[in-house]
Amino acid sequence: MLSSKKILFVCVENAGRSQMAEAFFRKYSPKGYEPISAGTKPSGTINPVAVQAMKEVGIDLGSQTPKILTNEIIADSVLSVNMGCMDKTECPAVFMRDSVDWNIEDPKGKSIDKVREIRDYIEQKVRELCKTLE
Repeated sequence: MLSSKKILFVCVENAGRSQMAEAFFRKYSPKGYEPISAGTKPSGTINPVAVQAMKEVGIDLGSQTPKILTNEIIADSVLSVNMGCMDKTECPAVFMRDSVDWNIEDPKGKSIDKVREIRDYIEQKVRELCKTLE
């Protein structure tokens, strides 16, 4: 049995952007691919505003938990997508080679309207990525 090719989505806290990207990739990914998300300094919980914004589009992040970025996760991935770095000292791109940076604004502390904009942009970027993998 062939294993899936893993696409890694990373940000610092793994509480918003990378979780949304993982969920959208799970929804849209071509056969043979699997998403994973992680962070260099994961928070204790998923951003509740991100959870709310994703519920609005039929995706429940409520059972997800932030995960720590490990060398094993990086090595097991065929592509790493850095969501953007606001915290330069904990920036995931520092730890990864051959990564793509989407430079997406962190939804932490933002209004629901702003988080919806971020969510929609992440969905667009994930759909574009999926087209390149088919």
